[in-house]
Amino acid sequence: MKNFRYLDNVTTLQFEVEKCTGCSMCEAVCPHSVFRVESGKAQLADRDGCMECGACATNCPAGAISVTPGVGCASYIIQTWIKGKDAGHECC
Repeated sequence: MKNFRYLDNVTTLQFEVEKCTGCSMCEAVCPHSVFRVESGKAQLADRDGCMECGACATNCPAGAISVTPGVGCASYIIQTWIKGKDAGHECC
């Protein structure tokens, strides 16, 4: 899913760089490489690549990241895959 794209400028992802300790957990757990650690701090490398799974926020020991998982179209599509249903064009 290297070229995964969500909708532009709609993700609930919030990142407070001032709180970041540079631990790189966000970079390690993000399935879409939304974060990149450079010069001892995380940076948003691809904010619109966020699928709002919440892995980064859950694993950030500094509390620098917040996201509301399950509010977007990506959540709907994932849930239909899990339940074995066809999402069709009902999303968005």
